Amino acid sequence: MPRPMTWSDEERRRFVDDGVLIRHGLVHGSVLSRARDLVGGWLAEAYDPARLTAYTERSFAPELEEHPDLLALYQRSGLAELAGDLLRPATTAPVTRAQIQVRLPHGAQQPVKRMHVDGVSCPHLEPRDLRTFTFIVGVVLDGSATADAGAMHYVPGGHHRMARYFATDWVLGQPAQTPKDIDAQDGTALTAEPGDVVVMHHLVPHRVGINTSSTPRVMAYFRVSHTQHPDLALRALSDPWLEYPAFTALARPGTE
Repeated sequence: MPRPMTWSDEERRRFVDDGVLIRHGLVHGSVLSRARDLVGGWLAEAYDPARLTAYTERSFAPELEEHPDLLALYQRSGLAELAGDLLRPATTAPVTRAQIQVRLPHGAQQPVKRMHVDGVSCPHLEPRDLRTFTFIVGVVLDGSATADAGAMHYVPGGHHRMARYFATDWVLGQPAQTPKDIDAQDGTALTAEPGDVVVMHHLVPHRVGINTSSTPRVMAYFRVSHTQHPDLALRALSDPWLEYPAFTALARPGTE
């Protein structure tokens, strides 16, 4: 019987410090190829250039977000187990849809977001709406593993700074998503290859760079929430470990 998927103690400490984890080569074989071919077919046959801004702000291939071949990336790769392991003994809410993000190649004129955290003061939401979650999981479907190929850029340890910001300098409904010192940063590029999985704490500020390579950068994202997230969401903005029972003891005094 295979051993359950878990995170090591070293990885857990890294998540506390950096807010990001990478598991290389987790998704492979037919699970990866079917999802990649599905999105590739959509790009070739259904992509509408006039909707590029809407796709970038929300999701490419929106009609495929509940497709079994995309959900299999989360449900049939061991990823669901790894997600659950981060929140034990709490549990995760069911993940029922995927978000597809594509950075088009050759430096395409595609909207570029500034540093932000998802679901807070988004331009397509009402100012007081929160569409947050506990952490996000990204699976690389296609693209080059280089910093200039549309990779996500993040601020290592930025979840600690954001928690302080949300606790002291932010109120629900204000338009600013991040403090000026975070907004000014370029961030560190997550240079992952197809089949690699990236896990990022919701509070880690991030942006996406331009893709100057010749290959589209295709990501499938899954937003994972603590089962009680609707009740905890506002408090979790200023308490980064509220939804992670096993991480409270690992968090170093003064880092929040």
